[in-house]
Amino acid sequence: MTVTQGEQPASDPAAGPVRGRRMRVAGTGVPRKRGNRSSAMLVSGLLVLALGITAVSLPVPYVVESPGPTFNTIGEDNGKPVISVTGHETFPAKGNLDLTTVYVDGGPNGPVSVFEAFSAWLNRTKAVYPQELLFPTGVTKEQSQQESATAMTTSQENAIASALKELNIPFGQKMQVAGLPDDSASKGLLQTGDVLVSINGKPITALGVVQAELAAGNGKPAKVIVERAGSQVPVTITPAKNSAGRYILGVLLQYKFTFPFDVKISLDKVGGPSAGMMFALGIIDTVTPGDLTGGKHIAGTGTITPDGAVGPIGGIAQKMQGARSGGATMFLAPAANCDDVVGHVPDGLQVVKVENLTEARKAVELAASGGDTSGLPVCTSN
Repeated sequence: MTVTQGEQPASDPAAGPVRGRRMRVAGTGVPRKRGNRSSAMLVSGLLVLALGITAVSLPVPYVVESPGPTFNTIGEDNGKPVISVTGHETFPAKGNLDLTTVYVDGGPNGPVSVFEAFSAWLNRTKAVYPQELLFPTGVTKEQSQQESATAMTTSQENAIASALKELNIPFGQKMQVAGLPDDSASKGLLQTGDVLVSINGKPITALGVVQAELAAGNGKPAKVIVERAGSQVPVTITPAKNSAGRYILGVLLQYKFTFPFDVKISLDKVGGPSAGMMFALGIIDTVTPGDLTGGKHIAGTGTITPDGAVGPIGGIAQKMQGARSGGATMFLAPAANCDDVVGHVPDGLQVVKVENLTEARKAVELAASGGDTSGLPVCTSN
């Protein structure tokens, strides 16, 4: 038997009851029972910990968007000018016309865990979306990257066209058939690579010409002339009505441009169509005298059409954060994104609502002149 030092054993008749300290009785098995219980609790704790770690590490069908880097379209990337022009006089530009980007985790780019999704949800600079909202089911990483690269190429061509149109510099523009769905009204009549020349005798210079003529015909057969293998081929197509009630030829069309000089845009590891407007502004600044920005630090985002219309993009809240972190004081935002702008504007960043390239250019020029920009259009809550 063992007892705590300074106390007498309970078996001593003269000792009386032992008080003040707990007795440990050797050889009775009590320590073994306590040890078994402790071991069981330890094992259970480790098991719960392991299950918890496994749970938070499991992939979830969500996508996380976070602010990405910015790139100055009138500056350089990896030692090369982002925009270079040959065949036309160029002028050095100061200041910044930053395009903005977003990091995307999840979907075909690799899974995100429960912990990563929850952490992003708590971070006001990030956004979490169900995967199916941003990526089609089953799309692979390679397919996503190819689609992003194609969208970037198209946005660059549209940016050149819109910039030249804004500057009243003539260029060639035609519509080319890029593909035909299986249920196309033009299947067997048009071919991929055909260039649309005219519809009902009217020259086709833009998609709007085709849409207007089909709407006026109200479903009647349209006489279309296409350029195919160097020859002009006439075809008669009865348009179909789509789910929106509009008459269509049922073809995928792309613009085919002929520009009077070469414009090269060099930007590594950036894809998608959302840099179109900022590319267009960068081109305008490059081929016109003076500084469009007046040395100011301006950023923005938005798709662009050859006619100069600015379209909505994704991740604008994260792009505004990235723009402000990069030093921008003014941000050009597509009008169609205003609902996503309100309530997410970082301190120190003026956000200007624009619907087309002309409005964006005027906003930049006003800021460059040092004029009062408080009267420029802003996004408001509906």
